Amino acid sequence: MEVEAQIDQLPIDLLAHIFVLITSFTDLAQASSVCKKWKVAVKQSLALRENLSFAGWKMDDDSTARLVGHAYSLKELEISRSRWDCQITDKGLYRISLAKCISNLTCISLWGLTGITDRGVIQVISRASSLKHLNIGGTFVTDESLYAIANSCPQLKNIVLWSCRHVTENGLLFLVNKCQKLESINVWGTRIPVDCFIGLLTISPALQIKPEGLLLNVGNASMLPVV
Repeated sequence: MEVEAQIDQLPIDLLAHIFVLITSFTDLAQASSVCKKWKVAVKQSLALRENLSFAGWKMDDDSTARLVGHAYSLKELEISRSRWDCQITDKGLYRISLAKCISNLTCISLWGLTGITDRGVIQVISRASSLKHLNIGGTFVTDESLYAIANSCPQLKNIVLWSCRHVTENGLLFLVNKCQKLESINVWGTRIPVDCFIGLLTISPALQIKPEGLLLNVGNASMLPVV
């Protein structure tokens, strides 16, 4: 008589908590293929996760949306592009926006995803009403995304717009004026004039504008005599 392995005697709930500790999606996929019981446990482990990071993984719209769709308890989502073969587009963001967890997300990073546009970002942001931290640096978003963020994310505390060269002072002023809980904003590499930063600090004096060197320019500009 064949003796059942001890791990196979574990209930699915306990297996799921074990699989939560696995960070490799490759390992999870392999575990899921072991047997039907493990497949169910892997799926349940995704539902227990509060954060998912795809940084460093080769991901596409289908695989990313499918995993996020199973992560019902998700609060932090990182889809930063740290590999050149990471292919996330507006189609993937639209599918992610339909996930049950989207309204509970407090942190989203889309850093460096050059395949996305305002259309995809707006789809996600319009449903992420609990969002507090957002990184859309290194993307080609415009003021349209900033308007959507301002109207949909009243809890926003910090935003990274690193090298977002298509945003303008109009979008920033609208964002800071609407998001009254905003604490910091990173505008390194943008084309925003110094005068705009003065306007932002007028609206929100406690706002931290990063990088800090920009504040020196703001201070110098404010000391110039009016002719």
